[in-house]
Amino acid sequence: MTFKSLFQAALLSVFYFTASVLAAFGYSSSGGNYIIDAGSSNSLVFSVSQSSCDINSIVYRGVELQYSGKGTHIASGLGSASVSITTIDSSYIKVTCVTSTLTQYMVVRSGDSTIHMATYITAEPSVGELRFIARLLPSVLPYEYPHGVVSTTTGSSSTVEGSDVFVVDGETRSKFYSSDRFIDQDAWCVWGDSVDTIHVCVMAPRQESSSGGPFFRDINTNNAGDSTNLFNYMNSGHVQTEDYRMGLHGPYMMQFSRSGIPTASGYDLGFWEGLGITGYVNEAARGTVAGTASGVASGFEIVLHWFNSEAQYWTKASSSGAFTSPKMKPGTYTMALYQTEYKVAETSVSVSAGSTTTKNMASGLESMNVIFQIGDLDGQPTGLRNADKFLRMHPSDSRMSSWSPGTYTVGGSSASDFPMAIFKEVNNPATISFSLDSDPGAATLRVATTLSFAGARPQLVVNSLAGSIPSAPTKIDSRGVTRGAYRGYGDVYDLSIPAGTLNSGSNTITITAVSGSSGDSYLSPNFIVDSVILFTAGSGGSGSGGGSTTTTTTTSASGPTETSSDCAAMWGQCGGSGYAGSTCCAEGTCTYSNEWYSQCL
Repeated sequence: MTFKSLFQAALLSVFYFTASVLAAFGYSSSGGNYIIDAGSSNSLVFSVSQSSCDINSIVYRGVELQYSGKGTHIASGLGSASVSITTIDSSYIKVTCVTSTLTQYMVVRSGDSTIHMATYITAEPSVGELRFIARLLPSVLPYEYPHGVVSTTTGSSSTVEGSDVFVVDGETRSKFYSSDRFIDQDAWCVWGDSVDTIHVCVMAPRQESSSGGPFFRDINTNNAGDSTNLFNYMNSGHVQTEDYRMGLHGPYMMQFSRSGIPTASGYDLGFWEGLGITGYVNEAARGTVAGTASGVASGFEIVLHWFNSEAQYWTKASSSGAFTSPKMKPGTYTMALYQTEYKVAETSVSVSAGSTTTKNMASGLESMNVIFQIGDLDGQPTGLRNADKFLRMHPSDSRMSSWSPGTYTVGGSSASDFPMAIFKEVNNPATISFSLDSDPGAATLRVATTLSFAGARPQLVVNSLAGSIPSAPTKIDSRGVTRGAYRGYGDVYDLSIPAGTLNSGSNTITITAVSGSSGDSYLSPNFIVDSVILFTAGSGGSGSGGGSTTTTTTTSASGPTETSSDCAAMWGQCGGSGYAGSTCCAEGTCTYSNEWYSQCL
């Protein structure tokens, strides 16, 4: 045995002895740190810096888990803070770290191998996002749960995009591919079994001060090589659609266990009430909303969402539509009803402490006679090509199906033959062909999108009818589909089709991604498709058609009332920003060239 091995063995023996001596609930001060022992049967001892609030050592069952290069902390570390510690009722240890705009709480319960946390802010951290990050040893905790290696970037051979999408063993991977919708999250973990089977899991049972709503998603786990990182993102600029909320974020917790995966459902937060936490609202001071939601088509989730500038909440209704909200802070909220993720109704409701407000909601989906529909109108690209893959890999990944599948033929193609995203420089335009027995008269072509990148929006052309270029959507300054994100403002684009435009026989639609911005390949302007619907007004039922509460852009066109002699000739201009001439073609199809010029080709 080498001297190094002997030294390591001796050090480990000393540590095990020390751990057994300290295996009693309490804390001590040593070397500028607070040493906290949870007094649990599966021993948890961790060290908190008295000057920075960094956790710089975590020892579970005698095994050091903390990465030595950087600490475990809030944001990217507080730098300096006023750090204090106290014991409450002989059952709780509370660490309080205070800066001018942030207070971080860490609470340990006697006998519980969990670090409970909450974060109170009056201003956004200077790094521009609010997160908790545990930096742990990859030699002990190399694996990630629940999505496995999709976010394991250690051992990368090349970089695909920015500094966060890499190639590992021929597969694209990114920390962003570990995300789940807030409404679906339970526990997310890193784990290992090389020394002992150990799981370290984060749960966030109360996300009322986070931003983005029930369908927001952010980074959860990442084995980056030097450290295995475990996150709780409370807000960030990662496809953010609303202002950040101040106040108390959490509680949330980091739990240490052996083989078991914990669950956040039904987690008792009652013990927080007596701990003197700034911004904490007791259960008795909260109220609820209950009622029945109706009109959401069968097969879709029924989701309720309440939000104002201070808090947000959500729940899924039962199959019958019955729902009860989580316990909410008193106040007036916007209340939204979703068909999975597509907003179908919105109203206002007031919540009072200690009481339940009854509020029923009905879908505002309009009645329509659907001629054809590609994809479900659910606020997601469900069922479309590569929608089953993009959450966990980059669009360039070799496992993706071709982004240019060719013309979609109604009645002959399946939804998976239509791309979930249209990129200006990759698969532009998307073409649909269909046949009709007769002209249905006036109709509407609706393209529902979920997210736009770099100002992309669809220009719609039906036979000789070219829609005008819509105005640019509200900018979200963040990459989207390449990071596995799809949830934006959900812009819906309608083209009104006058009678006489659709033919008895064959018809063609083109959907072109237009933008004044540029980019290469999958970072070119793009939008994600929710669904494409051609319909006429009527009483044929709403199906999964458009909702009256979703922002809809109606694109105008001069229509086929022009004679062929009035239409632009082959190779002539038929559209573009500021163009006032004919938008139909005597020959060919009006085809987008750039934001200022479309041409008959």
